[in-house]
Amino acid sequence: MKRTVLRLLLPLLAALAPQAFAGQLASLAIVDQQTGEPLQIWRHGGHNYVVGQPGQRYALRVTNKTGARLLSVMAVDGVNVITGATASPAQSGYVLESGQQETIAGWRKNMHEVAAFYFTNVSDSYAARTGRAHQAGVIGAALYLETPPVHYDAPMAPPMAEAQSSARDAGAAHGTAAAPVSAPRAVAREEGARSRRYDSKLGTGHGERLGSASSMTEFRRASTRPSETLVVYYDSLANLRARGIIPRVPVVRRPAPFPGGFVPDPS
Repeated sequence: MKRTVLRLLLPLLAALAPQAFAGQLASLAIVDQQTGEPLQIWRHGGHNYVVGQPGQRYALRVTNKTGARLLSVMAVDGVNVITGATASPAQSGYVLESGQQETIAGWRKNMHEVAAFYFTNVSDSYAARTGRAHQAGVIGAALYLETPPVHYDAPMAPPMAEAQSSARDAGAAHGTAAAPVSAPRAVAREEGARSRRYDSKLGTGHGERLGSASSMTEFRRASTRPSETLVVYYDSLANLRARGIIPRVPVVRRPAPFPGGFVPDPS
């Protein structure tokens, strides 16, 4: 009976939880690729959490809430989803038009494909397999506003520094802004040992190839620091319950009208 009560009441609590982390500039949702539905976001201690299940494929759904273009530098487990490099806000990202919603289903492999995101044990995660398991369990989006274009009275070539900056700041409307760099292949022994210590947590794997068309565009950031950063943590239901992030539903015991047996003598 206890398990039945938990199954009935936990969905009621989940229904009260939001399905996307809404920032000032954009919203971020973690979407179950099988159902197409966003995972519930649980708020605890000022942070956002979602429940993942090993083998579950997911995608990141980013929606631009502004009236202008927006650059979103995406990272999963501390790894840039476009280049595979250890993530930094200054790296390449996805450029969203005003009001655009974009679904990012995996690690970008080229201009036409991504390798699917899926929840898995940390030891099987892409981060652990490239020697970076210590950041597993977090998804981030660093958001940048765009500098308005400069209009010249007469045609002129931009200075060299500006040209280099444009190349560095370029984003992709649906893909990468710069040639992806190879992630490190050699995994140090100490990193392997470190990943084994995290086996009870979840990470994100490098799955099968999926079609995902992309194109190049330029984007000049209005500031060197992100205008806003969205962060969502993830782990298994058991781990999030153990940490007190998702409450354990109390079982209310009610009197039973037919407890069974014969009428005993009163004491």
